[in-house]
Amino acid sequence: MTTNLTKKDILNILTATDSEIIEFMLETAKYRENNLITYSKNIFIPLTEICRNDCGYCNFKKNPDDPQAIILKSKEEILESLKEAEQYGCKEALFTFGEDADEEEAVQIKLKEFGYDSMVDYVVDVCQMTLDETSLLPHTNGGNYSYDDLKKLKEVNASMGLMLENSSSRLMELPAHNKSPGKNPKVRLETIENAGKLKIPYTTGILIGIGENKEEIAESIMAIRELYDKYRHIQEVIIQNFTPIPGIEMEDWPEPSFLDMIRTVIAGTLVFKDTDVSIQVPPNLNNDTAQIFLLCGADDWGGVSPVSPDFVNITSPWPGIDELQKLTEDAGFELIERLCVYEKYVNSEWLNDTLLEKISNIS
Repeated sequence: MTTNLTKKDILNILTATDSEIIEFMLETAKYRENNLITYSKNIFIPLTEICRNDCGYCNFKKNPDDPQAIILKSKEEILESLKEAEQYGCKEALFTFGEDADEEEAVQIKLKEFGYDSMVDYVVDVCQMTLDETSLLPHTNGGNYSYDDLKKLKEVNASMGLMLENSSSRLMELPAHNKSPGKNPKVRLETIENAGKLKIPYTTGILIGIGENKEEIAESIMAIRELYDKYRHIQEVIIQNFTPIPGIEMEDWPEPSFLDMIRTVIAGTLVFKDTDVSIQVPPNLNNDTAQIFLLCGADDWGGVSPVSPDFVNITSPWPGIDELQKLTEDAGFELIERLCVYEKYVNSEWLNDTLLEKISNIS
């Protein structure tokens, strides 16, 4: 089944005003099957802050000669963090790192020191260690990967992710992406498609407020829907708003308006209304307005950590789980914890025996 919304329909939502917005919000309510809002209790571990991309909105990437930069965390450091996360009841180990970091000499030197030839080999081993020595499930988000590298990572990850951000190559000319070859939408769509071919439960999404227009938002949501229709591997779609941070290239860039976020969440919800794909809005980027997105169809808060900050959005602290529960219940919904892999994928079609056994032990 494919969505019955056309690009024109999506644009009508994205340009709605006044009572039209209320009508579209009411439309999303028709498709909500329950009042459950999910989240994953995780630890966010940046393996390296070195990255080949240099996005105008990024404050994650560090220069190799920065004394504060994480060049490459050792397995001992990682295990210590994972053990701490266990104490807090975390079930997801989110491993994030700069794309193609091993193109940088400083990272190559560290990898050799640790006994590895490539970043992907190291990540596979880190994920294997997580499975062997902790009760957490790995979820890797480290940029684009080749088909063969994704195949290796599939064996040791319960799920994976990559933000599409936007499907328009025009953004490659703007400050957001003009120094970031890895943000080429063709490359990113290919990575997401390869994950589908390999049956990897997957998270993706769009970033709004980085110079795109309404047509490009509509096309991006449709591109994700097309990949879902083909492979059924997309478990959640994130609608994320650009937030300026002092010191980044785009610090004076305007944020998307609150109404733009509302319209985009409604559009995402209605494009995926006939599926079981979740729509996620990061609560830490929308502290004062998070509840309204539940009324627009969002049904997931994503990963929330009691132990680590959001290293990608370092100035936006997570709400506490208790606070998230109050926000959720006040809007008339019930907060429940989920794993990083959605239940519909917990079977031998999608996961190997090791991962299935691990999940049954956690459950």
